[in-house]
Amino acid sequence: MYAHDKAQRIQISGGRVIDPANKVDRVQNVYIADGKVIALDKAPQDFQADMEIDAHHRIVCPGLVDVSARLREPGQEQKATIATETLAAASAGITTLCCPPDTHPVIDTPAVTEFIRLRAEAAGNTRVVTLGALTQSLLGEQLSEMAALRKAGCVGVSNALKPLLNPLILRRAMEYAATFDLTVFLYPNDHWLANGGCVHEGRVATRLGLPGIPEAAETAAVARDLALIEQTGVRAHFCRLTTGRAARMIARAQYDGIPVTADVAIPYLYLSEVDISGFDSLCHLIPPLRTVEDRQQLREALQQGIASAICSDHQPHEPNAKLGPFPATEPGISGLDTLLPLSLRLVDEHSLELIDLIYLLTAGPAKILGLPYGTLSIDAEADICIFDPLAIWQLDNRTMRSHGLNTPFMGWEMKGRVTHTLLSGKLVYTLN
Repeated sequence: MYAHDKAQRIQISGGRVIDPANKVDRVQNVYIADGKVIALDKAPQDFQADMEIDAHHRIVCPGLVDVSARLREPGQEQKATIATETLAAASAGITTLCCPPDTHPVIDTPAVTEFIRLRAEAAGNTRVVTLGALTQSLLGEQLSEMAALRKAGCVGVSNALKPLLNPLILRRAMEYAATFDLTVFLYPNDHWLANGGCVHEGRVATRLGLPGIPEAAETAAVARDLALIEQTGVRAHFCRLTTGRAARMIARAQYDGIPVTADVAIPYLYLSEVDISGFDSLCHLIPPLRTVEDRQQLREALQQGIASAICSDHQPHEPNAKLGPFPATEPGISGLDTLLPLSLRLVDEHSLELIDLIYLLTAGPAKILGLPYGTLSIDAEADICIFDPLAIWQLDNRTMRSHGLNTPFMGWEMKGRVTHTLLSGKLVYTLN
């Protein structure tokens, strides 16, 4: 179990409770005992709280669920560790993190899965689940032991950012995954069309003289993958969409009844290829930032329910990783600290309603991962995020909790700050 002191009884008083899974949005109390939500609004008979949390003028929602966060352990502890990043997640209201399989060593054996689970439990800040490798060592050649990975607790399988040798191996992997009812998490990128590029292929790339990745690298991969998903009947999830055209292709597949879901990472809803104009390596992402039009179309994909989760795509780096010529720097943004406030900005900009946004951060991703979290249903785990939606603060070295400070949002004024986070009824974070 992650949370200790589970016998503690907690009353969260006077908050605006938003639980999209149950279509709840009203001011009421929340009552917790034995690590579970036991009542809303009125206290159960003979309930006496050991702790009361005053949530007046705050929002009480399920703990956030992040479908992609690299914690850098095992193998890259110079960048971050499970302890540092789960603490950052707790301070950001995130109670469940999903770790991709491209650790060192790769998550292709039960032993690595168990190592990550034990490290996360020892830290006690957030729940960590894993994706197992689709192929052995992510080399794209031999299928992994998916049955053993599933038994060890992996919630799905993925080849992360690594290419497969050919589409036949992908077909066999999908067939194998389908027999174990495993979701295949797909990074839609044609490795050969991408051709080692580092930015979106377009006018900005041409002006800067940087090797580009065409839109077709994503859309060709989506077309191929959709054909194989329909052929095999596997349940599949597209990770980190970046183009409007790919979103429209997935929308058509969903309309046709193909079992596919998708997510968008928060940086792609604010940044575009324009932001790399000064060779800003903090905006070096893979997949790359696309056009301003794509950015708008990704927001529309969230509005229309095509993408059912917003994730951080958290990739912390040490400072040296972002130094050097743009193509030589390591891609990725440290995103845990900014997931909630940047998402809330979408509400202020009238891109999403608040209840719909919270769905994309809680019940939506939990459903993708096949986990019973992201809800405040009675008897559900008491994973709870309490935040002040009006609190104004600035993102800087002092306020960031992640070990990785690599973010282009440094210095931005943020609105909305987490005050309390509970994991299975245990208070794991309080804003000082």
